[in-house]
Amino acid sequence: MDQRVPWDQYFMNIAQVVASRSTCPRKFVGAVIVRDRTILSTGYNGSIRGMPHCTDAGHMMENDHCVATIHAEANAIIQAAKNGVMIEGASIYVTASPCWNCFKQIANAGIRRVVYGEFYRDDRIFSVAERLAIDLLHLPSHVPPPQR
Repeated sequence: MDQRVPWDQYFMNIAQVVASRSTCPRKFVGAVIVRDRTILSTGYNGSIRGMPHCTDAGHMMENDHCVATIHAEANAIIQAAKNGVMIEGASIYVTASPCWNCFKQIANAGIRRVVYGEFYRDDRIFSVAERLAIDLLHLPSHVPPPQR
């Protein structure tokens, strides 16, 4: 009998480790883009390259959101593009469900499956995902979040 962690849980566990690199302590989020059981890209929420991190300079708050950071999903998509990695047809594992803006980027990038840990704020993603035939799977993380 195979005692190994199932693939979805394996990649979600990796997303949780990626989240430990987040530089905005308001929410530690990690994302892993995968196709054919191969990691294509990762991302975590953090500041624009070359700009101070929230952990160093504080938050840039608008409407109760820190807008200094780029979200994990966007960073994973950007990292793939920067490195010339095609992500169409891939899955994304993210420790929190995508916000509306990240979901739109995921959809336009051609990602067909979103596996998320906790639900985060925006339920519009459910009806639009169904309409676009993007699979959504809730898979709570079993790895504790980073302590800082």
